[in-house]
Amino acid sequence: MSLSFISFAFVAACSNIQTSNLSGNTSEKKVIRIAIGTQDQVINTATGGSVIREEKLLEKYLPKTGKYENVEYKIEWSSYTSGPPITNKMLANQLDIGMMGDFPLTINMTTFQQKGGGVNTLYIGTLGYSATGAGNAVMVPKDSSVRTLADLKGKQVSVPFGSAAHGMLLKALKGAGLEPDKDVKLISQAPEVGGTSLRTNQIDAHANFVPFGEMFPFRGFARKIFDGAELGVPTFHGVVVRSDFAKQYPEVVVAYMKALLEANKLFREQPEAISAKVEQWAGVEKEVVYMFLGPSGLQRLNPSIQQPNLDALTNSVTTLQQLGRLDATVKPEDVKKFIDNSYLKQAMQEMGMSDQQVATEAEQFVITGEDAETKQPIQDAKLAAQLWLKGEEKVRNYASIQNMMAALKKLQAEGKQAVSAIFVHDRSNGWKLFAENSFFVRNNNDISAFLTEKDAQTFAQQNGAQVVGFKGLQEFYAQASQPIAAR
Repeated sequence: MSLSFISFAFVAACSNIQTSNLSGNTSEKKVIRIAIGTQDQVINTATGGSVIREEKLLEKYLPKTGKYENVEYKIEWSSYTSGPPITNKMLANQLDIGMMGDFPLTINMTTFQQKGGGVNTLYIGTLGYSATGAGNAVMVPKDSSVRTLADLKGKQVSVPFGSAAHGMLLKALKGAGLEPDKDVKLISQAPEVGGTSLRTNQIDAHANFVPFGEMFPFRGFARKIFDGAELGVPTFHGVVVRSDFAKQYPEVVVAYMKALLEANKLFREQPEAISAKVEQWAGVEKEVVYMFLGPSGLQRLNPSIQQPNLDALTNSVTTLQQLGRLDATVKPEDVKKFIDNSYLKQAMQEMGMSDQQVATEAEQFVITGEDAETKQPIQDAKLAAQLWLKGEEKVRNYASIQNMMAALKKLQAEGKQAVSAIFVHDRSNGWKLFAENSFFVRNNNDISAFLTEKDAQTFAQQNGAQVVGFKGLQEFYAQASQPIAAR
């Protein structure tokens, strides 16, 4: 389903209109259309889409002097559930700017090269990205007996074809010793269809991209059996613009990049508040939004085009060719030549920012401060834990999982608010996890969280400890006569 959002200060039947000034003379007023296609539910695009749209950030930065002095802007927003419709609309000159994942973005740029009639699309900035592929996931119905990818042999698996999740699934299946075209039956399903199939047990497994791999389990009808982060292959969502639009209105494109920079800043300064707003705008629970884009989140918010993004494009070309969805003559360098970071650099320069500052702010957006209970400083974000209580606007941070569990036991004994979400982090890699879907190793007073049971088992064997699920951890604390003291 597509939603359209249109805001404009002036409506006209044609692009140029005669208006009267106070002296009685007529002057020509030009209307510039800025048509932007986003994917609101794919919250990786939030800072390039819904945040800019709803906070009116583009309007704030649009040029109003010089050749733009007598201009009215007609800003048209439309949201789609995937990248291909955005590419089609851009080809038809119905969209000027679009945002999509690395696989659709690769198809977008190569399709324009072949069918654009001299017009190309330029990759001008990055939205949410993960250097390891976190965010893509394979899920099964909650009560399924399937525990590993190997268990999917002979079963039916759905995924949006041509998406980053599709490429992840193929690599993951091969890594598990399965041949995708022989050992499983792959069918294409859009995110909303895949979710329904999981909920009604009409599919054995479903693979998807941000945010569905976390959102479906959070809603209680699916269980994640594989995370794209386990492959270590980068993934991202990016912004593309038609080259003719960028050439005609470069200052408008710079204004959009300024709006993107401010949207990222809003997330860093008000992660809970903006996450709650995105829930209203996109229908994705604020806890899921926060998990991806909040401090120590699964996705980084750095608009620069970096090496992981280039690696993701290279991987996209290779995988799409294997799928037969990209001409075999296309080379990775063919895609990279349509990268243009000049608009972002101009925006940063005009806002007094540097590449290093932007990169540092993205990398240092991790959990800091002091423990909500003990007041001790949080020294290692990978060991930190968080509670988001219902009715509270701010997330409570803890220096360790054991501190969080002790605080949780205390809150429950006092009959305090119910918990909205519990976040922990993979001890080895720092990936943000929902505690209910994680594996824990309890070693005396130390508790570590892991994304996969395999990693937890390895760590447990090395330390002479045991692996438990979150329920087991809760039972341990429920039986303890006193909370375990923080170190």
